[in-house]
Amino acid sequence: MHNSLLPVLISLCAGILLIVLLTARYRVHAFFALFISCFVVGLGVQLPVAEIIVAVKEGFGNIMKSIGLIIVFGTTLGVLLEHTGSTRVMADFILKKTGEHRAPLAMNLTGLLVGLPIFCDSGYVVLSGLNKSIAQRTGIPMGIMAVSLATGLYSIHCLIPPHPGAAAAAGIMGVDFGKLILMGAGIAIPAALCGYGWANYAGKKNPVIIREDSAVIPDGLLLPSVSKAFLPVLIPVILIAFRSSLSMESSGTGWRSLFFTLGDPVVALAIGILLALGAKPAKSSWKKTELSSLLQDSAEKAGGILVIIGAGGAFGAVLAATHLGEQMSVSMPLGQLGIFFPFLLTFVLKTAQGSSTVAIITAASIIHPLLPALGLNTANGQLFCVLSMGAGSMMISHANDAYFWVVAKFSGLDMRTMLRLYTVGSVIMGMVSFAMVCVLKFIVDG
Repeated sequence: MHNSLLPVLISLCAGILLIVLLTARYRVHAFFALFISCFVVGLGVQLPVAEIIVAVKEGFGNIMKSIGLIIVFGTTLGVLLEHTGSTRVMADFILKKTGEHRAPLAMNLTGLLVGLPIFCDSGYVVLSGLNKSIAQRTGIPMGIMAVSLATGLYSIHCLIPPHPGAAAAAGIMGVDFGKLILMGAGIAIPAALCGYGWANYAGKKNPVIIREDSAVIPDGLLLPSVSKAFLPVLIPVILIAFRSSLSMESSGTGWRSLFFTLGDPVVALAIGILLALGAKPAKSSWKKTELSSLLQDSAEKAGGILVIIGAGGAFGAVLAATHLGEQMSVSMPLGQLGIFFPFLLTFVLKTAQGSSTVAIITAASIIHPLLPALGLNTANGQLFCVLSMGAGSMMISHANDAYFWVVAKFSGLDMRTMLRLYTVGSVIMGMVSFAMVCVLKFIVDG
């Protein structure tokens, strides 16, 4: 079967529009929206139904094989850190080091660190009580405190595994997780600081608002020590990053072999989980029903994420079967666009339907067969492609983004304030992130 470019593009646009319509307007779960779109695109280019089904199964299975365990273990680590109060300890530690007069910066840095293992919405809910009490104690406007924390969490969520969007894109593109974490951190940090800078500049006119329904961690809770709170986050990151510096050839024997194994993202996250289990104070030992409930909750949260990622992999497999990459490489000057095209596509998808995860997974599925035409079919090219999609997935967070409403609800900010502070902040972060990707690509590629 051979199709010209126009029918393929029409089918692709129909599939994307269907995803946006179903998820944003009719609130259909992203898994079903992506699954239906597989058949819309496939049938649109006259693929046999049997061939579409085979592609869907293979795409779903391949992405699960690549990152399934990473998502499950990353989710579990986040749940345990929330429950043991480790996130509260990390926030308090950073606040003491920066001082109360730099409280917004402290919460921004806390978001960066806590956001490594915890999804941005969960991280914000967990830290909102502390954030609010600091605002009340210091008299700093709530808009500044809220957006400082929100942007710190958001930058990590969009750029670094094991967060599902970045992890899925890395799995689809075949990008090394250690290199993605290192490069992603180099981009996420300035992006988060720019978010803090905007909040500090634009949020001074907002009054301090305290709401009684915020999730506040009880002061009487037995909390872990600082070292026990930080280790479950730092050790996996260090192991994964160190593994990326070891080549396959140099990892065959001795300590290199050991660290190459320990630095596997699945193994590193498993170690983080064990350290998180050990973070609970001795006076408050684990109860069987308590731990069982937490693990059950972790598996259920991970399951909801995995089905979306799996559907994204299936969508990508169907797109590959249409030979979209070959058609576009012949008909369009994609080589002139380079990493701007992944950024632009993800930006449009994110703004239209609200979810950074769905946007980056969908974009990765579309762009993967286009890598040769874009001139990104190298290890570095694939890495910067994922990072540019991460930057695009930050733009533009507004009323169709669930995280937008989490921040608004738990900080007491109205719609107008959220649009002026947080939405504009997300645009600044996305632009800064993409600029950083371009700079790093220039440095690396010479």
